[in-house]
Amino acid sequence: MNDHLLSLVLFTPLAGLLVLLFIPSRQKELIKVWANLASFAGFLISLPLVSRFDKGVAGFQFVERANWIPSLGAQYLIGIDGISLLLIMLTTVIGFIAILSSWNAVQDRLKEYYCMFLLLQVGMLGVFMSLDFFLFYVFWELVLVPMYFIIGVWGGPRKLYAAIKFFLYTLAGSVLMLLGILTLYFQYASQFGRYTFEISELMKLSLPLGLQQWVFWAFFLGFAIKVPMFPFHTWLPDAHVEAPTAGSVILASVLLKMGTYGFIRFSLPLLPKASVDQTIVQILAVLSIIGIIYGALVSLMQKDWKKLVAYSSVSHLGFCTLGIFAMNPNGLAGSVLQQLNHGISTGMLFLIIGVIYERRHTRDISEYGGLAHVMPKYAVIFAIAMFSSAGLPLLNGFVGEFTILQGAFEANRAWAAFAVTGVIFGAAYLLWLYQRTMLGQITNAKNLHLPDLSLREIVVFLPLIAWSIWIGVYPKPYFDILEKPVQQIVERVRPGYYQGGAQAATRPVPGVNGQ
Repeated sequence: MNDHLLSLVLFTPLAGLLVLLFIPSRQKELIKVWANLASFAGFLISLPLVSRFDKGVAGFQFVERANWIPSLGAQYLIGIDGISLLLIMLTTVIGFIAILSSWNAVQDRLKEYYCMFLLLQVGMLGVFMSLDFFLFYVFWELVLVPMYFIIGVWGGPRKLYAAIKFFLYTLAGSVLMLLGILTLYFQYASQFGRYTFEISELMKLSLPLGLQQWVFWAFFLGFAIKVPMFPFHTWLPDAHVEAPTAGSVILASVLLKMGTYGFIRFSLPLLPKASVDQTIVQILAVLSIIGIIYGALVSLMQKDWKKLVAYSSVSHLGFCTLGIFAMNPNGLAGSVLQQLNHGISTGMLFLIIGVIYERRHTRDISEYGGLAHVMPKYAVIFAIAMFSSAGLPLLNGFVGEFTILQGAFEANRAWAAFAVTGVIFGAAYLLWLYQRTMLGQITNAKNLHLPDLSLREIVVFLPLIAWSIWIGVYPKPYFDILEKPVQQIVERVRPGYYQGGAQAATRPVPGVNGQ
């Protein structure tokens, strides 16, 4: 059954990029068409992953293995479980939509622009597929380069400042993470007498708690900066505000998920003792809750449309990390679902800002008002995106937030009580943004003759709207896909969790609820 499907998904954007290099720079239409075709092909090729994925199987599927650098013990080893499957589908969908949304927005250095996006796609897919730490690290670092250029070349007025800040923050976290990886690598060699970066092999290590804690914090810095968790979030608003629209979409929808994915895939299974250590769990839960509330309050203060949505990401991703460290099935499944939801709803919000920015070239909220009178289609799509982000029932955001709060409540009622305020503030800043931009009278004469959405622009939004309604109305398939991998992680971190049946669900986490 293994016919290199994952490698095909991984390298399709790269093949598209190589062809793009041979198209002359002056043929702008051809470059646009080819880049869109390549990204659409990437999405189509990823679809068989969904139809052929077996929800009942624990462990990784579509595994491909080849020797890469035998002297180091590094392999080309890729495979996916339910968690990676959802994030890969998010990457291929958003990658296509981001490239499609750039049709009119970018006019200079087109070839380089699309090359960077296709390279970024390869890096992000590689991160979600790698089962070898060395390979994972290569893809993790690869993502930095195209994103740096997307912000630094095609960004706004302070683009270089934002690009360098993004690069330095993320690189600092990565280097510390590398130290953690090397610690596990050498510990494995001293215990088993051979070198390997294979993650399933590294899980056989028995490490003392002190060492696990040290490695946990090294990983934590790498992943927390990427998420970004409070207080490592300061690069994010700058990067979002300066990035071109498609850059913001891909940054919010996919890049930030690499951090939360890192916690789920590496920190918890490889360092189970440290992951349930009372101090660590409490610190991470508190940081997540501060992120939820702080991100929402700062969003309420923003005058710049894009900055508001950027800070809302800090708040929403606080929910995702809180779910992870609730250490129970609801928390973890809710966290992965909410990562998907955040990608869909925040991607839509950034696309909405991009549409209006192309027409008016300003993101000042005070410049707008009453846009629903001249752009009714735009106002409807904005309303759906806003309600999706705010967590309205029957849309995707509600399912994720509800499941995370359920998991948080099981772990510690105080966490759930504080986190709920983030939902309330979230509705407040989103509704207030909508009211100031869409409703009321048109106060600015420049807005009187703005064109409504074109057919191409509507097509960009339709898949995301359909996806958010599907998850909101019928989330069962997603929970089914997540059930086995989540079960494995919970069992790894809290052995015996599932044996107690109904009683186990109410059993406190070691290190939480004062245990």
